[in-house]
Amino acid sequence: MSSDLLATLPSLGPVIPVIVLQRVEDAVPLAEALLAGGVKVLEVTLRTPAALACIEAIAKALPEAVVGAGTIRSAADAQAALDAGSRFAVSPGYTSAIGAECRRIGLPLLPGVATASEVMAANADGLSFLKFFPAVQAGGLPMLKALAGPFPDVGFCPTGGISLESAPQFLAQPNVKVVGGSWLTPADAVAAGDWGRITALAREASALRG
Repeated sequence: MSSDLLATLPSLGPVIPVIVLQRVEDAVPLAEALLAGGVKVLEVTLRTPAALACIEAIAKALPEAVVGAGTIRSAADAQAALDAGSRFAVSPGYTSAIGAECRRIGLPLLPGVATASEVMAANADGLSFLKFFPAVQAGGLPMLKALAGPFPDVGFCPTGGISLESAPQFLAQPNVKVVGGSWLTPADAVAAGDWGRITALAREASALRG
């Protein structure tokens, strides 16, 4: 994947699923279900002990999927994500240390920001495609519209509190390139192995930007 996520990710679909996996055996079937629904970019969050093994399993079994690691909080997380096969990283916030490490190891980073100061910090390190997080709690659409004024060259991936119903409103904003959402992979569906339901949700998400 190109290091320019702004140029790459939006062309692959309007929604990036935010995935929490508890069991390695669920990783590949879940990824297959999302791919079947047209969702190619997968963010597996490092929120569980199984996460890195899940990323590795998906990367090895499904090279057509663009699998990345979410909840990157340190340089060590970034290296571990790359070693597991991640093609990109997503962080809930931003520090220059994480940015520097991702540049050093060649791992494209989508960093989280919630304020103008954080946008400026990321911009100063050469990053212009940013995760707006937590999107709804940090001001939602009004905040994104406000940020568009001083930062016309910055693209956002709003994540946090977004649903199938609200996603089109976010995607309609000129500075929003994609959205992130956990609604594509409900915990109960994953636990039950209801992959058909997840494929249906992925198909709905893929159709949001026709």
